[in-house]
Amino acid sequence: MNLRVIDKTAQTNAPTHTPHKRNPGFPLDLDWVERVRMNRSALERRAGSIGARRTVKKDYQLAWLLKAITLIDLTTLNSDDTDGRVERLCAKARHPLRADILEKLDIGDLRILPGAVCVYHNFVKTAVSALEGTGIPVAAVSTAFPHGLAPVETKLREIELSVADGAKEIDIVIERGMVLRGDWQGLYDQVKAFRKACGDAHIKTILGTGELATQTNIAKASLVCMMAGADFIKTSTGKEKVNANLVTSLTMIRMIRWFAEETGIEIGYKPAGGIATAGDATKYMALMKEELGTHWLQPHLFRFGASSLLTDIERQLEHGLTGHYAADYRQPMV
Repeated sequence: MNLRVIDKTAQTNAPTHTPHKRNPGFPLDLDWVERVRMNRSALERRAGSIGARRTVKKDYQLAWLLKAITLIDLTTLNSDDTDGRVERLCAKARHPLRADILEKLDIGDLRILPGAVCVYHNFVKTAVSALEGTGIPVAAVSTAFPHGLAPVETKLREIELSVADGAKEIDIVIERGMVLRGDWQGLYDQVKAFRKACGDAHIKTILGTGELATQTNIAKASLVCMMAGADFIKTSTGKEKVNANLVTSLTMIRMIRWFAEETGIEIGYKPAGGIATAGDATKYMALMKEELGTHWLQPHLFRFGASSLLTDIERQLEHGLTGHYAADYRQPMV
C-alpha cells in the first residue's frame, strides 16, 4: 500500500515542533472584549456542515488517521492512576501502532508519535523517565485541576513544581466564576501569573466551556486568555457534563483567527473530553483545515486531549488493511 500521500497531506514527526513566534502576551483590551458577540444559531449551522459535505477515502483517510496520532495528547487523569499505569501509557506512546500495521502500511521510516503524554503532577517524573530519548514532551495538568478552586499561591507553586520535574507543557484551569461574573481583569491577571510561572514550558488554558453558559462567554474568555499569554486555549478538563463539541470549537477557533489577524500571533487549540473515535478526530481536523488552514494541523498548533482515541484509530487502520475490525484487546492502551 502506498501512503506517500502522507508527505503532502499528513506529514508526521510529531515531537519535532515547527518553530514559531510564541505568544508574548498583550495588555488587556476591555474594549475588544466587550465587542465580542457570538451567534449560536449560525455557529450550529456551520458546525453541522462539518463532515457532511465531503469525506476522505482510501489512502488519504489512512494518512489523516496517521496524522491524527501525532496530534494526540495521550492522557490518563484518573483518581486511581499509578506509576505503573503511567509507565504503560508511555510505552504505548513510544510505540503507538503495532509493528505489523507499520509494516503493512510501509511507513516504518516515518516517526509517528503522539504530541505529548498528559498526567497529574505526581506522575510527571515517572513519565519524563519513561519517555527519555523519545522527544515526546510531558504535559501536566495544574492549578487545582479540574475545578481550579485553590489559593493562587498554591496553584503557582504546583506549576513551578511540575516544571521543575520536567514538564514541558502545563494545562491550567481557569476559575469559571470569573467568566460568569465578567471579572476579565481578574482572569487576565491570574493567567498572566500562571504564564510567568511556566517559564519556558508552554501553557494551555482550560476554559471548562461546558460551565460557561454562553458562546459569547466562551469567546470572551478565549480572548482574555490569549491576551494574557496563553500558548493554547483548551475546551475542557474532561470532567464536566459537557465537554468538547464542534459548536464550541468553532467559537474558539474563530477567536484564534481574529487574534492572529490583529496581533500576528498564532495560538494553538486543544479540544478535550469525549473525543473517542477516528470519525470524531477527522471532523475536528476538517474544521481546523477549513477555518484556519492546513498550516494549523501541526502539533504545536493543534492537539486532541484523549485517552481512548488512539485505540479506535488503530482499529480503523487495521480495517483499512484487512477489511475487518479487530477486537479492542488487540490494541491495548494500558
